[in-house]
Amino acid sequence: MNIYSVFDKEFKSYGQVVRGMEETVKELTEALAATPCTDHVEYVPYDDCLQKLPAMVEISEHCFGGMPVQLGWCNGHNTKLNCLEYHRDSEFNLGTEDFILLLARQDEIEDGMLDTAKVKAFKVPAGVLVEVFATTLHYAPCHADKEKGFRVMVALPWLTNTERPEMKNLTAEDEIMTARNKWLLAHPDSSEAKGGAKVGLCGENIDIADLI
Repeated sequence: MNIYSVFDKEFKSYGQVVRGMEETVKELTEALAATPCTDHVEYVPYDDCLQKLPAMVEISEHCFGGMPVQLGWCNGHNTKLNCLEYHRDSEFNLGTEDFILLLARQDEIEDGMLDTAKVKAFKVPAGVLVEVFATTLHYAPCHADKEKGFRVMVALPWLTNTERPEMKNLTAEDEIMTARNKWLLAHPDSSEAKGGAKVGLCGENIDIADLI
């Protein structure tokens, strides 16, 4: 597996680098550096300290067109794919350290399954704000340096990834909705699948440990 850069042309169908928000990026990076980084993966949908920053308004206005947003984080250490998810909206990521995203496209899902051979890896340099398109499948970041781990801001529409609405399943897509505005494809080897998430990935459970 190649590890591309988000500045490479291969990233264009998955997302884009956001330019022109240098002060916002600086403020968010400094605040993100104060969040904890453990030896596992920890996700917080919204962080009170990040929500109170002037940068939150900037993200809302310039990245989401004025929509209510939540600024959270995903921190820790990880080298495995395990699952892929998507939302109805773009997700914006920013790291205090270099990190790697494992990505695929929603249109590559066939009959409810995605072959992990279609997954590509992209390195995001520290301090670079990236948009991951709504049609891009993604999940927890991977660290680029096991000594440093990763601290990654996750900006999404308000209440995304919180408790799943009480609703009756009507469509096949409803079966993979595991939280609000979150549709998840699990690899059979993942803890998510063992916990009841629907298996939607076939092939190797990618591990990039030997590539970094």
